[in-house]
Amino acid sequence: MRQKSELISAIETAIQAALDKGDLVVESVPEVGLEVPREKQHGDFASNIALVMAKPAKKAPREVAQIIVENLPTAGVIRDVEIAGPGFINFFLSNDWLYDTLRTIEKEGEAYGNCEHGAGEKVLLEFVSANPVGPMNVVNARAAAVGDTLARMMNAVGYAVDTEFYVNDAGNQADIFARSIEARYQQLTNPDYPFPEDGYPAAYVQELAEVLKKERPDLLDLPLEERLAFCKRWGTDKMVEMQKADLQAYGVEFDLWFRERDLHARGALEAVIDILRQRGLLFEAEGALWFKSTQFGDDKDRVIVKSDGSYTYVTADIAYHHDKLQRGFTKLINIWGPDHHGYIGRMKAAIQALGYGEDTLEVLILQYVALLRDGQQVKMSKRAGEFITMQDLVDEVGKDAARFFFLNRSPESHLDFDLNLAVEQSNENPVFYVQYAHARISSILRQGRELGIEVPTCSEVDLSLLQHETELDLLKQLAALPEELLTAALLREPHRLTRYAMDLAGLFHSFYTACHILGEEEQLRAARLVLVANIRVVLRKVLGLLGVDAPEQM
Repeated sequence: MRQKSELISAIETAIQAALDKGDLVVESVPEVGLEVPREKQHGDFASNIALVMAKPAKKAPREVAQIIVENLPTAGVIRDVEIAGPGFINFFLSNDWLYDTLRTIEKEGEAYGNCEHGAGEKVLLEFVSANPVGPMNVVNARAAAVGDTLARMMNAVGYAVDTEFYVNDAGNQADIFARSIEARYQQLTNPDYPFPEDGYPAAYVQELAEVLKKERPDLLDLPLEERLAFCKRWGTDKMVEMQKADLQAYGVEFDLWFRERDLHARGALEAVIDILRQRGLLFEAEGALWFKSTQFGDDKDRVIVKSDGSYTYVTADIAYHHDKLQRGFTKLINIWGPDHHGYIGRMKAAIQALGYGEDTLEVLILQYVALLRDGQQVKMSKRAGEFITMQDLVDEVGKDAARFFFLNRSPESHLDFDLNLAVEQSNENPVFYVQYAHARISSILRQGRELGIEVPTCSEVDLSLLQHETELDLLKQLAALPEELLTAALLREPHRLTRYAMDLAGLFHSFYTACHILGEEEQLRAARLVLVANIRVVLRKVLGLLGVDAPEQM
């Protein structure tokens, strides 16, 4: 936010002036912090810099505050200043900076709020990565919403973000899936054929077997090993097709679907083992090959080749992350479920063992979701095949409600998803509340056009007529977007944007109740049309970052 930077610069200038005159004596000047006060009567911004400097300056905080205030430049955005409490400095800015915000939005459109903070740093964001052995569930849906929105936010602030889905199609679960499909295929002609005890009994496996029967009526002519290999590849490919379709309907498109089987096929696991061996980071014990991960902070060393010669999961994970880094990405971000918390240490150890900094890999842990219907939790069991899929959820509440609800809480917080509320058309439903603000503005502008009233440009109106409390509150909220977006991206907190959108919508609804628009006299009407048109731009931009539609009518 330009005005915030300008104010910080003014405070720094005041401190330097005080130092030059000897009014303040400190060895070093701390960073100037600003925040928006909770109470509007405390100004547009407040700083605790006087409290921070008091001890090294050997003065009372209020005395330090008074010295800073006396040395502030007289020109600029500051309209008034007050010293409050133990030494806070409250700043009241002129409204010109708020009107400048409208001019900026008009000029930049939906690029408003974007910046180049990331300076093109190459980031690979991996998320969802659901096993290709069944439909995606609601936890996968939450991961998809969070990951996709995080990618959009980070791209908006200058990072070069690629998104990736890791298809675990070479592990034990894929083998069990293959045996499950093969058994159901056998049962189509031999109902007494045994089903694996650890198999997937859900209806979708039966449906896959029926499709396979039509595609490959000769499957049973193959030897068992070839038959299972075919079922494994065919079955996981079918599930990936379904997952892609479900994600596309959810507004999520990945830059790459990375197949684990490709790692195995090209010898990537053997190659990364050779790298670790050359670095002296492997040892043999109990007939197995171990990785010295404790040298890099892991709680114990890890087996990478078992005594039977097979690879562990961690081996493929190391090879996969090595592949990511070889592709030139400088930052890897993974979104994992809470059951993967224990994997963080071993993967950070692997990253360091491969010669990269520990912070190269960042892992976000996404907490569980509980679905509530009529106040009662909906039970979900994937193994039994009785579970609400991601597609079921989207069919019931819609893409927009699903994404907004998943994004409305911090990713590391457990989420109770109220299915009844998600379909309710009322102000209690947050996505309805925000979308209705956009639709209401669209209706105003549409009515204006029908009356022959077009939205003027900022240069054609007197923006200083926007003086009503609700108008100024809206302008301040619009001005806050650039910093809010950057903060949300850097802290990996997409829920900041849902909160921002709800606050902006709430302020607009209050303004709509308090102020006339089309019925006002011409000059004020023109200024208010500019205001609401630019609110619509920002609402549409924020909803776009969230992957939520901005409807013209509701």
